Amino acid sequence: MANVSWKGVYPAMLTPFNSDESVDFDGYKRNLQAQLDAGVDGIIIGGSLGEASSLSNEEKRDMLFFSKELVPADFPVIVNIAEQTTRAAVQLAQDSEKNGADGLMLLPPMRYYADSRETLAYFKAVAGATSLPIMIYNNPVDYKIMVTLDMFEELRSFENIRAVKESTRDVSNVTRMINRFGDRYKILCGVDTLAMESLCMGADGWVAGLVDAFPKETVAIYRLVKAGRIEEALKIYRWFLPVLELDIHPKLVQYIKLAASHTGIGSAHVRAPRLAVEGEELQAVTNIIKKALAVRPTLPDYLNLKKKEDAAWV
Repeated sequence: MANVSWKGVYPAMLTPFNSDESVDFDGYKRNLQAQLDAGVDGIIIGGSLGEASSLSNEEKRDMLFFSKELVPADFPVIVNIAEQTTRAAVQLAQDSEKNGADGLMLLPPMRYYADSRETLAYFKAVAGATSLPIMIYNNPVDYKIMVTLDMFEELRSFENIRAVKESTRDVSNVTRMINRFGDRYKILCGVDTLAMESLCMGADGWVAGLVDAFPKETVAIYRLVKAGRIEEALKIYRWFLPVLELDIHPKLVQYIKLAASHTGIGSAHVRAPRLAVEGEELQAVTNIIKKALAVRPTLPDYLNLKKKEDAAWV
């Protein structure tokens, strides 16, 4: 089992489909290889961008098996858990551990608007049922449940709860977490349009979306920031921002898949009830992507950077 550092860039992987809505494993392999070549630090499968709500548990299992066959032995594969019942979440966590997952990303209960006591009970039940390291996904904007600092205080005794995907849309929350907990929880930004800001405030990593279409640019920004080369990172980030804004739209899956099709590492096929975008919407998103591609920046040798605070890149 790979050790999960919860540092660096972790793509929220797309699930490519064929035109008949079956999983396109060849397409997935192509995108995963692009991520590995770009230098990402782990992957997350079966998340929102992976269209988890439309995947069967068998398909999620097959994606895990397939991923583990393709990645190096020490490369983390994280499985997302987004279930409606505590029992189902516990079962998926245990099955994922048995099937070779290296860690879990854990959302609050789906569909039911759980209060703080219920949400904590849910998190604790899953954490107590597995030895896998866990990243809590804190996204009150999309999932309506805020994991507060006091809730993280109560989760502190669960040693396998190691990290948070910070998607509150409040960059100050990075500082609040650090002020309260020090390095107890690793912090990974989960909102593409706030990524550089969060990294500059001390976030440890980036759970990225547009990395599925632009892996090298994403990793370059992360590594440049961590090397203290802020101006170089900012130049890339400013170029990237109009595309990154596709990540904060309700149709982020369709938009990011469209972007990946334009960069040659994906296709636009989605699984119903999602439908491919068309008409003026398609033209507007395509224009954003093509405009970025027309002035795609030349990247420095970001894979061989040194961290500002370390003697060597780790």
